[in-house]
Amino acid sequence: MDGGSRNRELAGQFLVLDGPDGCGKSSQAKLLMDWVQGRGVPTAGFRDPGTTVIGEKIREILLSPAHEAMTTPAEVLLYMAARVQLWAEKIRPALAEGRCVVLDRWLSSTCAYQGYAGGFGMDKVIAIARDSLERVWPDLTIILDVDLETAARRLQRERDRMEQKGDDYHNRVRQGFLKLAEGRPDFAVVDAAGSVESVHKEVVAALQRRL
Repeated sequence: MDGGSRNRELAGQFLVLDGPDGCGKSSQAKLLMDWVQGRGVPTAGFRDPGTTVIGEKIREILLSPAHEAMTTPAEVLLYMAARVQLWAEKIRPALAEGRCVVLDRWLSSTCAYQGYAGGFGMDKVIAIARDSLERVWPDLTIILDVDLETAARRLQRERDRMEQKGDDYHNRVRQGFLKLAEGRPDFAVVDAAGSVESVHKEVVAALQRRL
């Protein structure tokens, strides 16, 4: 496939960067958007949960350490509600316009955090998503895999409610992401322990293999 064809293939693609806290998603999402835009393809970038007014309010509830009593099923339903709103308000219109959508987290996060680490069940999370969302999976989900020690060094700030859940929980989160990606052609796993620049190169390589 020549460069022009590959660039045309990027239009209307739905791409997700996901992974454990501290994996560098936000930085890599910005770099990926810049890379796609540099090829003349219009892009749109969003975060899940968030971006919409409703989504940001739900995000605040979910991540506030004040809400320590929140149950895992409540987390699942709140994340899904924010996701439904984000799809309707932002993602669907952007894809309809032919934009390449780059998203910071999506359903894969709820599968790994609440489904696997939280014990809710990944199959149950996916079943709720199928009943709630017009589209469940993106064209490509890139999991930025990072060990707990590296992730902890990168979180040099006050941690939110989810980040405070402890090492055992976050080890299971990492395992959940890797388990979800096993054998799936619409997933790619990238080692995110290296420099920002080296990880970006691997992210682009994963996308090019997909195209």
